[in-house]
Amino acid sequence: MEALSSSFLRKNTPSLDIPLCRTTLGKNPQIKFTVSSFFSRPVKKLITEKFAVKTLTSPRERVVQERKTKTKTSLHEIIFKPLNDFASSLFTDLSLPSFLDPKEVLSCNFAPVDELPPTACDVVEGSLPPCLDRAYIQNGPNPQFMPRGPYHLGDGDGMLHSIKISRGKATFCCLFLRTYKYLLEHDLGYPVFPNALATFLYTKFTADMAMTIARVLTGQLKIFINGFGTANTSLALFGGHLFALIKITSDGDIITIGRHDLHSRKGFLDTMTAHPKIDPDTGEAFAFKNFAIPPFLSFFRIDSNGRKQKDVPILSMKRASLTQDFAATRSSVIFPDIQIVVNPLEAIRGRSMMRVDLHKTPCLGVLPRYAEDESDICWIDVPGLNVLQVVNAWDEDDGDRIVIMATNLLRIEHTLEKTELTRSSMEKIVIDVKAKEVVARYPVSGKNLDFGVINPKYGLKKTRYI
Repeated sequence: MEALSSSFLRKNTPSLDIPLCRTTLGKNPQIKFTVSSFFSRPVKKLITEKFAVKTLTSPRERVVQERKTKTKTSLHEIIFKPLNDFASSLFTDLSLPSFLDPKEVLSCNFAPVDELPPTACDVVEGSLPPCLDRAYIQNGPNPQFMPRGPYHLGDGDGMLHSIKISRGKATFCCLFLRTYKYLLEHDLGYPVFPNALATFLYTKFTADMAMTIARVLTGQLKIFINGFGTANTSLALFGGHLFALIKITSDGDIITIGRHDLHSRKGFLDTMTAHPKIDPDTGEAFAFKNFAIPPFLSFFRIDSNGRKQKDVPILSMKRASLTQDFAATRSSVIFPDIQIVVNPLEAIRGRSMMRVDLHKTPCLGVLPRYAEDESDICWIDVPGLNVLQVVNAWDEDDGDRIVIMATNLLRIEHTLEKTELTRSSMEKIVIDVKAKEVVARYPVSGKNLDFGVINPKYGLKKTRYI
């Protein structure tokens, strides 16, 4: 959940004038952090110092680093590696749009960084009060290998940046999430999975897809067993676990635990949104999954013990759309159906599978949060409302009204290709549940805002600050 993606590590505005590079963090990096607080004490500054890396012996710890020997030559090296090199060479002189050109996408502040083991930080000014004792974690895409073909900013491998503060001391580290994709590509030494978002947006990206299908059919990629996600979007704390499954150890290290089936064991198709909603009072999590084939969206609940409950297919959604996020309150869940649509058949025609349909009217689907089926869902047309990310939502007037704080994509026609022309408006949306209509909607700021967060303790409750 975004609320756990700490803004403790500030990102600067990138400049594409800086050449593409990979930032290397050595054993003695001079990384500076500034921590501000409401206390009357001076601003605290942290600077890394020399450290000793702890040796980890558990089979789960440093899985990739412990793989010292290669297995016998596989089909990857015999067949697919030469084909991969050939396919990649086809893109060498290809003119890519700027939003898919890795030389532009992965520049400056978005350039990939190397891992950094737990690094002790020295407090050089002021002190860190006990109220700051916790782990501040940020998730985001960071490609393990530099792509040679089309690449979208959201396609990178998941990397967690963590600062753990305890007893006046701080430890920083950044490590990749050990997904199946990451481990396999690390062992092989080159990428084998196509860049998913680039595949949806680039019409000629077919060679990589063909090789991926061949790898799956020959058993070289076991995606139906191990999945193929990057775990790069967000973090959520529920059912006694921090998802995208990681573990913060006593020395501030980050360790991937592995995939979690939420005790459902339904396999490959049992996916989940990267933006679950957590009820801090009940400990329940609410989530959904979407597909490019019917049912295009299914809703489900995860109880306080971390057990997934049955799916509620939303069959009234007639087309696949980019439902990135949703809202939840004490009484309802609300799904946005926006103007960005998905159709895999377009790839056969040499077109992008994802496009903007300006003739479609955006709408919101309101469903009781404990619904057993979709019979009580209500779809409300809201022209001009394309919700990409929801900050919070709550009930008012004993559940007769729902208030949603969300970002609305303005200039939706530029969202997929000319992102520099798009704007996001933070809006307050009020739904009259009985009248089945939006009765109020207005921006809360004139600034270009997105990815807002709140104190997670106020999830599903009326929020004053974002």
